[in-house]
Amino acid sequence: MRTIQTKKELKAFLAPFREQGKSVGFVPTMGALHQGHLHLVDCAARDNDIVVASVFVNPVQFNNPGDLAKYPRDLEGDTKKLAVHHVDYIFAPSVEEMYPKEVKKSYDFGLVDKVMEGKYRPGHFNGVAVVVHRLFNIVEPDKAYFGEKDFQQLAVIRKLVEQEQIPVNVIGCETIREADGLAMSSRNQRLTPHERKEAPFIYATLKNAVELSKNQTVAEVKRYVLEKLDETNIKTEYFEIVDSHTLQPIKSWSESEHPRGCIAAYLGNVRLIDNIAF
Repeated sequence: MRTIQTKKELKAFLAPFREQGKSVGFVPTMGALHQGHLHLVDCAARDNDIVVASVFVNPVQFNNPGDLAKYPRDLEGDTKKLAVHHVDYIFAPSVEEMYPKEVKKSYDFGLVDKVMEGKYRPGHFNGVAVVVHRLFNIVEPDKAYFGEKDFQQLAVIRKLVEQEQIPVNVIGCETIREADGLAMSSRNQRLTPHERKEAPFIYATLKNAVELSKNQTVAEVKRYVLEKLDETNIKTEYFEIVDSHTLQPIKSWSESEHPRGCIAAYLGNVRLIDNIAF
């Protein structure tokens, strides 16, 4: 495994493999790796000859400067974790390497990026699209792997690939959870011990909502989730039941063949997101 910091060097290392017809799998990350990230790496290793993982905290997707400053960074620890999985190259560029000039690119993904995360984090998905597009151009992967925990992000990236006609197969991988159900996230490190005990209630409530959906309306299920979480220290920012493809809210179960519940909530100062299929 080799760590590379420049675009030119990474392209040079990957060129011989492409000439040999070998496939390249890519896992983009912002570091602070946990088992969720490593699951993506394992999926990439299963499907491809060569695996590249990037570690880059992308400044242009943070609409809150405080969030960017607090984001955990541990390249040494991340490298050790990736070393025991099948990763051939770690791409760990500097901000200057990724953004030698001011970023001016603006994407239009229709309504997909306007709801939920897009509503509460303006500019976030444009920043995600900017960095993912650049990483795809650098790595030129055959397949790229993203977790379903960031469900709206996955939809935005698929829209990006479609609009820009990028020759990559985007693979969504299941959310990896702690034993108590909490979706694995780098942000979990910032929870206090008490908050960490409360956090699994989010997923437990979502699972109960799925059961209720068998005989209750969309509105009733939404009200149940909001009321249950309101009884705790968890402060819900949004909970929406949407169509999995359009990400637009639905009012009745008949409106979508694949409805999904998406939530963002705060525990103290830590913002957590999760989702579940109905």
